[in-house]
Amino acid sequence: MSLCSATVSAKMMAAYNGGTSAAAAGHHHHHHHHLPHLPPPHLHHHHHSQHHLHPGSAAAVHPVQQHSSSAAAAAAAAAAAAMLNPGQQQPYFPSPAPGQAPGPAAAAPAQVQAAAAAAVKAHHHQHTHHSQQQLDIEPDRPIGYGAFGVVWSVTDPRDGKRVALKKMPNVFQNLVSCKRVFRELKMLCFFKHDNVLSALDILQPPHIDYFEEIYVVTELMQSDLHKIIVSPQPLSSDHVKVFLYQILRGLKYLHSAGILHRDIKPGNLLVNSNCVLKICDFGLARVEELDESRHMTQEVVTQYYRAPEILMGSRHYSHAIDIWSIGCIFAELLGRRILFQAQSPIQQLDLITDLLGTPSLEAMRTACEGAKAHILRGPHKQPSLPVLYTLSSQATHEAVHLLCRMLVFDPSKRISAKDALAHPYLDEGRLRYHTCMCKCCFSTSTGRVYTSDFEPITNPKFDDTFEKNLSSVRQVKEIIHQFILEQQKGNRVPLCINPQSAAFKSFIR
Repeated sequence: MSLCSATVSAKMMAAYNGGTSAAAAGHHHHHHHHLPHLPPPHLHHHHHSQHHLHPGSAAAVHPVQQHSSSAAAAAAAAAAAAMLNPGQQQPYFPSPAPGQAPGPAAAAPAQVQAAAAAAVKAHHHQHTHHSQQQLDIEPDRPIGYGAFGVVWSVTDPRDGKRVALKKMPNVFQNLVSCKRVFRELKMLCFFKHDNVLSALDILQPPHIDYFEEIYVVTELMQSDLHKIIVSPQPLSSDHVKVFLYQILRGLKYLHSAGILHRDIKPGNLLVNSNCVLKICDFGLARVEELDESRHMTQEVVTQYYRAPEILMGSRHYSHAIDIWSIGCIFAELLGRRILFQAQSPIQQLDLITDLLGTPSLEAMRTACEGAKAHILRGPHKQPSLPVLYTLSSQATHEAVHLLCRMLVFDPSKRISAKDALAHPYLDEGRLRYHTCMCKCCFSTSTGRVYTSDFEPITNPKFDDTFEKNLSSVRQVKEIIHQFILEQQKGNRVPLCINPQSAAFKSFIR
């Protein structure tokens, strides 16, 4: 995991302070101090298998071919054992005979049929090409399990790139599940930001009668912040600053879209070996509720990162809950251990008040009566914030000052993502990110040309009004099916699951 170091560019800071995009006056000489590359924990002992990228490849996804010559098609179909007419797009499952209900045999995952094999027209050319190059594709394998699905690392046969394939199973069990998945799907397709994971593609759905799960393709990241924090990899203050900068940069974008993430934790912050970070997992995300009389669900945020207002049963909360989570993560990056690691929500609250002191009645105004009574029953506690300096040698005055602005009991007094990004502690993180890591600035022979907007927002906001008219599972199923088909219009050749894949059975399971 390496970072480049760079001298501060006066023009860049001028641009940040309200100027327009500027090229650095002189040509930067970046001194690269290479830290040991971060070994992605799930890649430690991977073996390259013999998965060639010609039709019949055992990769888990392959393109749906629309037009092909019959001879090449026959060869490819034989190679893939797909037993389909490659001239047209096919459903995953054979249609039942007229008047016959789709039986279990038709719907069994093992009977999933692939559409035509990849790039059939170029079959012989590709075969020769790959024989010469001996391109071995990495095996498809699981890399993560979330609350609502499994994520695999697979090869996109259209360009040979490794991507992440997220399976969302049992989508249509009930209306709540349908709405949640549709919301997440719409968000993944809406996001356009370098520090927020977004959908690259969605696999072609089968006929609606057999449509039970959704497969989303996203960029493949090598690790996540949890794995990095618990690893022996040394983290310099530069690492901490550049990670925190990117988290807040992504969060400012999400909050500008009116979205609360509601499950920010180190495992949901994906990281590559070049230290680029992306916020992921929007299974619990929702649009912020402006009407304070409307109750919001409290079964959100992993306990260690849960804001005090949620722990105290507040029926309404704001984007400040995400800032609290990031404060906990900031402390964890500094100290390499979880800041508030309790056995129960009540103990979680006690650990928070041990650090911040007993909150005022004003700070507890939205809490439920039971939680308020619990706090007032206990002994009065004084704040012990200076203990944050003992997290590590990197807990400088600037670091602790920013941390204390995030870890504020009263959500209305907690710093926003936008204001946190303006804190002087993050100046170096911003400089490093935009000097050698970002996609929004670029280098020329005369120096670095910086963007005019270092932390962009989105306008208009994410619109969730589509949810108001969703009233039945069948209706949502039809809308999602149509939404996926519309996403694919004008895109590349569509992808579908290849049941001939070596990994297919365990992926489906």
